[in-house]
Amino acid sequence: MAMEIERKFLLDRKPDELIAEGAFTRRTRQVIEQTYLALDEQQEIRVRRLVDADTGAVEYTHTFKQGNGMSREEVEYSITESIYEQLFRASGAVPLTKTRTTGEWNGITVELDRYDQLNLTVAEVEFDSLEEAESFVPPEWFGEDISSKREYSNKKVWRDLQNRK
Repeated sequence: MAMEIERKFLLDRKPDELIAEGAFTRRTRQVIEQTYLALDEQQEIRVRRLVDADTGAVEYTHTFKQGNGMSREEVEYSITESIYEQLFRASGAVPLTKTRTTGEWNGITVELDRYDQLNLTVAEVEFDSLEEAESFVPPEWFGEDISSKREYSNKKVWRDLQNRK
């Protein structure tokens, strides 16, 4: 199983503001709908529909993750639209939607996620090792490090969204 090593930061500005200020260079933008099929404190299974905002191209994925915090095991693969629709409909859930702006800061790939149903924007940076993640010095505009704060995890945000419906 592949390891996902990432740090997340709470932003107080929207991606377009950061791009306009020159703090961040945009590469791509995707609209993501994600729905969890099963989850507990240590594991999650989700499906995603990803739409490229520039080209309209659509991709569907199925993901299994295990663990919490900065380093987790992850398996992700593409699925067909038909399988996605079947799993999504069977869940009966409200999808978590976000706009992901992927770009670069100081030669590093950064993903800025703006959650549509919430007033929440986060920055994510993935790393090849825990040592690299721990030694990373973020720019001031990244804000608070929320990598280990479960209340900002996608599955917690999604679960809260389900409780609102």
